[in-house]
Amino acid sequence: MTSRLEEALDAAHADGRGAFIGYLPLGYPDLRTSIDAAVALAQAGADVIELGPPYSDPVMDGPIIQEAANAALEVGFKIRDLFPAVREITERTGVPVVIMTYWNLVVQYGVARFADDLAAAGGAGLITPDIAPDAAAEWIAESTRTGLDRVFLAAPTSTDERLELIVRNTTGFVYTVSTMGITGERAEVDAAARTLVGRLRAHGAQRCCVGIGISTPEQVAETLTYADGAIAGTALVRALRDGGVEGLAETARALVAGTAHGARSANV
Repeated sequence: MTSRLEEALDAAHADGRGAFIGYLPLGYPDLRTSIDAAVALAQAGADVIELGPPYSDPVMDGPIIQEAANAALEVGFKIRDLFPAVREITERTGVPVVIMTYWNLVVQYGVARFADDLAAAGGAGLITPDIAPDAAAEWIAESTRTGLDRVFLAAPTSTDERLELIVRNTTGFVYTVSTMGITGERAEVDAAARTLVGRLRAHGAQRCCVGIGISTPEQVAETLTYADGAIAGTALVRALRDGGVEGLAETARALVAGTAHGARSANV
């Protein structure tokens, strides 16, 4: 059975392009604006919306996203705000919403309860950057029970044994980390991503989306010559910070335009 994330990526490929996944921190600069920003992201052409509930110790995030997360916490964001927001965004856009979250936040809420509430809100699944499949038995069971996608991360340093485990347990797509380090904009996306996608495909991965360091339409297009989706976050958060929802929408439209120029020939 094809999941909603898989359907979104396959639909983009059927249109002769790669997929664009846009990340935004929920609650920034406030909850209402962050919901409207996510809707604007979908209207600009994003195939998947990735939402990050703010976390007090975002070890994987660069300074711009960290600042946004801290600001969201300061204005009072609570984890209970996540589920009504997911429901509203999903109902207003029809675009699948996947949550990028640190695992401790899910554990504190209750893994089964989190899965139930996210599924009830219409969410598509979770990206879990700080938990690996061999430590995620409870989440694997709950995501299977509720039909949510579970997106694990693969890094250039991952062994073949680790990649095999990731591919076997991931649904939706494998989040392919372009380079070691924190999120942020870079002049060039690390060429290690291309090699890593090739390794993942050798282990049977059908859908690989590359994130970390993608901030321009040209980088989106380049990434989509070998990957199924390109993920951008920092450039969008910066645009929201500096230009509000309209500034975000303008940047998103520019990034989405890159998807038409880089679709893998094997997927179209």
